[in-house]
Amino acid sequence: MLYACCLSGDTHEVADEAFAKLQEAYFDWNEVRVTTVSELSEVMSSLTRAATAASMLKRTLQSVFETYYSFDLEPLKKENLGKAVKELEKLDGVGEFALAYVTQNGLGGHAIATCRGALEVLRIVGVITDSEAEQKRVPGMERAISKSNGVEFGSMLHQLGVDYDSAPFSPRVRGILLEISPDAKERFPKRLSKKSAQSKTTKKTKAK
Repeated sequence: MLYACCLSGDTHEVADEAFAKLQEAYFDWNEVRVTTVSELSEVMSSLTRAATAASMLKRTLQSVFETYYSFDLEPLKKENLGKAVKELEKLDGVGEFALAYVTQNGLGGHAIATCRGALEVLRIVGVITDSEAEQKRVPGMERAISKSNGVEFGSMLHQLGVDYDSAPFSPRVRGILLEISPDAKERFPKRLSKKSAQSKTTKKTKAK
């Protein structure tokens, strides 16, 4: 679950690096729990949104500790899958991505984690609507993708989502999306003109 906090906006390689640094920098998870978000962000600086990931990780640790008085969630594996998922849903800091990731990789269930970029990719190729993307919903995905292919599909979708999120105007990424859905071009985000960008910046400055 903590690894999912690192993975939610980055590749597995970057998440591995950040997670390893956490384990090297602190004696145990309790020390991580009582460390400030800013300090954790520095240790996890390789992540694209280090502060967000650090906040989720700290909140998750605090919630787990307050609920179970330990950092061991192994007993949940003995529970019925539905009950275990409901227990995890109650924890503060555990978002949709982490919940699905743990369900698939920790509890043996069938759930495909979708990061922000993956949701946008699915919207662009027409798999989900604008409304579903806003609600972070992908109806029917677990029915369309078999459990045996879930891990591989989830990993590939995540990689594409991270690539898109980091460079939404990349010709390579757009080329992949157009191969999947030729009409995806209609749903690509539009570049802001210099005039629009300046106007947007001016409005933000005035608002401050």
